[in-house]
Amino acid sequence: VKAGQHPGAYNIVTATIPGADPKLREEEIAFSCHLDHQRPGANDNASGCVTILEVARTLRKLITEGKLARPARTLRFIWPPEIEGTTTLLNARPEFASRIKAVVHMDMVGGGPATKAIFHVTRGPMSLPSFVYDVGEAFGDFVNRESDLYASTGAALYPFVSTEGGKEALQAEFADYTMGSDHDVYQEGSFRIPAVYLNDWPDRYIHTNGDTSANIDPTKLKRAAFIGAASGYFLAGMGAKDVPDVLHLVERRSLVRWGTILSRRAILGIGDWLAQTVVIQKYEHEVVDSLTTFAPIDEPLRNEDSQFAQSRSELLFAPYPNHLVALSILESVNVKNLDSWKIVFIRSANPKGPMAVFGYDYLADHLESMKLARPKLLEYQGLTSAGEEYAYETLNFVDGKRNIADICSAVSTEYGPIPQELVLEYLKTMESIGVLKRLPAPPPK
Repeated sequence: VKAGQHPGAYNIVTATIPGADPKLREEEIAFSCHLDHQRPGANDNASGCVTILEVARTLRKLITEGKLARPARTLRFIWPPEIEGTTTLLNARPEFASRIKAVVHMDMVGGGPATKAIFHVTRGPMSLPSFVYDVGEAFGDFVNRESDLYASTGAALYPFVSTEGGKEALQAEFADYTMGSDHDVYQEGSFRIPAVYLNDWPDRYIHTNGDTSANIDPTKLKRAAFIGAASGYFLAGMGAKDVPDVLHLVERRSLVRWGTILSRRAILGIGDWLAQTVVIQKYEHEVVDSLTTFAPIDEPLRNEDSQFAQSRSELLFAPYPNHLVALSILESVNVKNLDSWKIVFIRSANPKGPMAVFGYDYLADHLESMKLARPKLLEYQGLTSAGEEYAYETLNFVDGKRNIADICSAVSTEYGPIPQELVLEYLKTMESIGVLKRLPAPPPK
């Protein structure tokens, strides 16, 4: 077989339910999946494709019949090739990237009990703080509670059960960011579009002949469809009237994340732990600020949230009578004072998207052509993630403001400690191949 890579084109199917507001209809909430796969199967990924189609059909029917109001923003449904198709679409049609405010991405969402799969409602990366993830979790939690009540008692107002499907509880997990599908493209630092990622993992039949329709559960599809449809529909209609409820939802979910940081206090040194508290405080502040991309936050509500944030901080620093003193200790033990850690990068205009997609690895291609060594960060094994995730987020945290030490602290908070030397080497390599540009050093004070 004589094979090669040549210029080509994609035909990508997309459809819309136009928004009702003359201005906001230019903004879009997208439903995403992927049609192709190296080894296509029923769960991976026919399940995501048919589920967003059913969401589109159902919402259109309910809106046409007047049972649901037409939302202010436009709903868009996209059926692309996996990852490289989404990357190509957002590059070739930049208006898509500029209009889409949030994404509901469905990959594998239909696995029944035989697949041994766990259903996840997955947050976006810490490099992209957003309230959108909390909205997805809220609807997932609702289905968890209703389906558990039905499985336990045989009665519930909203069991979300299909006649042909299972009757067990959903038991969805609310997971931190994981890679592996088109949501990586939307949330990458080039586009920064928050996504709720619905997916089964693990699946014992993935990429095998066992990934058949016999192992797909109609009840699971119905529940995934509801979580996605409800999340997308709510976001499409969200306005100022919804901000108080969403803000209080964000505050409640923040306490769960705060508990994770509190639990680390016993296993981290004071310097590392305080560095992570600085990161998480900034993250939670930016999650709240993300609401303003949909609707303004009035001053009384801002003041209320500031008081909540202050109480939350007092809980965090309870062992320290004066946490400002503790933060001064942090400055003395952190290596931020070394010149090499003060370097600040910005992203170049191109390329836009992840460094690797199916069939092409931009980084590897350019390393080979320039005879550069592969960065050690890509082989690093951390506490909760490995090189690919560290590299993805390290690049995403480049914003023209964070220096090397800031980026290292942020990635360490998300995935576990990482040597700063690996972060520095990786970013310098990205500079060498033109992905990043170094900003001039600020004048000495």
